[in-house]
This record gives sequence, C-alpha cells and structure tokens, in this order.
Amino acid sequence: MTEQLATRLSGFDAVLFDLDGVITPTADVHMRAWQTMFDQLFAAWQIAPPYTDDDYFTYVDGKKRYDGVAALLHSRNVELPWGHPSDPPTADTVCGVGNRKNGAFLAVLEREGIAAYPGSLALLDALADVGTPVAIVSSSKNARPVLAAAGIIDRFPVIVDGLTAEAHHLPSKPAPDVFLEGARELGTEPARTVVVEDALAGVESGVAGGFGLVVAVDRGAGADALRAAGAHLIITDLADLLEGIE
Repeated sequence: MTEQLATRLSGFDAVLFDLDGVITPTADVHMRAWQTMFDQLFAAWQIAPPYTDDDYFTYVDGKKRYDGVAALLHSRNVELPWGHPSDPPTADTVCGVGNRKNGAFLAVLEREGIAAYPGSLALLDALADVGTPVAIVSSSKNARPVLAAAGIIDRFPVIVDGLTAEAHHLPSKPAPDVFLEGARELGTEPARTVVVEDALAGVESGVAGGFGLVVAVDRGAGADALRAAGAHLIITDLADLLEGIE
C-alpha cells in the first residue's frame, strides 16, 4: 500500500529526529572514529577479538558515548572505573576512553565538514511547509556543532542532546527518556508524535516511550534487526516518506 507524506503523518502533531545517520551522515564519521580509537586501544591492551562494525551497531550506535564504551568493553570482559567527564583522553577510565574517541571525531569533522542528506533536507522542507514542529533528539554531545557545521541548526527550535541528558540526568537510549523530553519540550503527546531513528537502541527507545509511529532509516543496521527492535516502518532514505512507500 502506497502512502504519501500527508496521509502517513496526518494523525501526528510533531516529528522527533535522531541526528547521526538520520539527518546527517555523521554516523560514518563516528564509525571511523570509534574504529580508530578501539583498534589502538585493543592493540595496546591486547584485547580480543578485534573490534568490528557489528560491535558498533550492537554496543555503541545510538547510545551516549560513555555508555557505549562501557557496553563494548564489557562485551570483551574488560571493566574500567567510570571516571569523570573531565578525565583527560589518556585516562584509563570509561570517560577517558570516550574522550579519546571524541577527539578523533572532532578532528574528522573539522577536517572534512558535514552536509545533511538531501532526502532529509527535502523532508524537513516539506514538514516546514505544512507547519509540523520538529526536534532533534540525539545521544551525541556534539549535536549542536554538527548541526551548525551543516548549516541547519536554525531549523530545530528544540534540541535534546547528550549535554541535555547529562544536565537532566536522563538515561541513554534505549531508555525512552530523551525522546519523552523532546516531546515535552515541543508540547506534544508521545502517541501523537513520530520518532525517526537509524539505531537499534533509538528504535527501542521510541517504542518504549509509546510513540505513535517509529520510523527506522536503514543505514546499515539491517531491516530484520530494526524490525525486531520494534520499528513500525522501515525506509532507506527520508525522501521515501515524500515519494510513498510500498
């Protein structure tokens, strides 16, 4: 059954977007930064088996940075003290390891820049035309720099990011709290709000929050895994919501 945007979203009041891999291809930058950092760490600490893309999607993608570090290291039976967000990148703590990765990410972002997916911009334009409120709900503490680098920060009156989560003590996805905060700040009810995600943890977060429609963008997690996480609708690009979906 083919449904166009106006029909698909007619029963909803707002749309909450994840950022990395949904609006911008920063997921690719994050993946390269995680790979570089974990390859170096695993070699230095003689950790096996090697870090892989599957590890990224299973343990890291969609989570707050330090939660991702802890989950990945736990999968290798490595436990570190949590430390503090102010820990230097050299510190052998969860926060220190996370800060090593963030340095690699920011270096790539500054060197290469970032641009939003054309399909995502087209959908944002269409939503603006019909007056549908939108927000960013991201686990990343770099959401604002990424949006600014892409030249689209002014499109989002509400941004719930990793800094927001830290300030309000909100747990990481797959807990629903960050999406619920986004809906609260937009003044909408979850049942009448759309969540758009590409990460398994993000999809699980939207489902756990009781959101009326959880759209998964398959950027590599896999349709079967996204469906198992509870996605109501799976697409490959946000422009699919404009063109109709079979």
